[in-house]
Amino acid sequence: MTGKLLVVGTPLGNLSDMTPRAVDALKSANVILCEDTRHTRKLLTHFGIDTAAERFDEHTEDAKAAEFADRIARGEIIAMVSDAGMPLVSDPGYRLVRIARERGLTIEPIPGPFAGVLALVASGIAPLPFTFLGFPPHRQDGRRDFYRRAAGLAHTTIVYESPERVIVSLEDALEVLGDIEVTVAREMTKMHEEFISGTIAEVLETLKARDRIYGEITLVFGAAMKREREATHEEIVAEFERLRDSGMRRNDAVKAVAEKFGLRKNDVYKLLLE
Repeated sequence: MTGKLLVVGTPLGNLSDMTPRAVDALKSANVILCEDTRHTRKLLTHFGIDTAAERFDEHTEDAKAAEFADRIARGEIIAMVSDAGMPLVSDPGYRLVRIARERGLTIEPIPGPFAGVLALVASGIAPLPFTFLGFPPHRQDGRRDFYRRAAGLAHTTIVYESPERVIVSLEDALEVLGDIEVTVAREMTKMHEEFISGTIAEVLETLKARDRIYGEITLVFGAAMKREREATHEEIVAEFERLRDSGMRRNDAVKAVAEKFGLRKNDVYKLLLE
């Protein structure tokens, strides 16, 4: 039997979304690669799949990818799943698929849910063009740069976020993108599925009224507001000097100018040196 790599989509939460083809694929495999063997074992047990599961996550992928490619070349069927949805989409697996493709091995994708698209079609926000950007950086500077890049695309934008950071992430998005429409999709396909839609400010007000936010989060933003024109060099310098005269520290003033005019801090520094 010719070896192959099966990239298998699994449910986001509702096990009824598991397809017969995905079940058959996992039963046919010699081994199933997964992020968390305990989590995946629950899925396998539910569907009566007794295939062995092996940890394959961001910490082990680099070390194990070539080994599994060798096993596929020798005729084994290797299946790969993530904790939920399609593997590789903000999850491990790219390196193994890349090596398998470079070596001419058979790669068979088995379709499954993609949280980004589920949130998009339920959002009521214009679906095309859209861009999926995955998770924003944890630090505020990186996160605001992330949203500036999204603003430059002028697309509907899909983002994953943790429940612990969703409020600060939306606050940064509001500062950078403007008060555009957004949908927060939470716990999709599960018992407590929820969609919260409105402007960013309205959604923030709703979320801040809660004691705690639970569940997997997907954010769908409308296209960023377009600025009527680019700020001139003189306007940037004048704003910087106004902030400095008010007592603001230099670094804080540069940061504030960058955010106001949708620029990177390094670009503001360069303009101020001209």
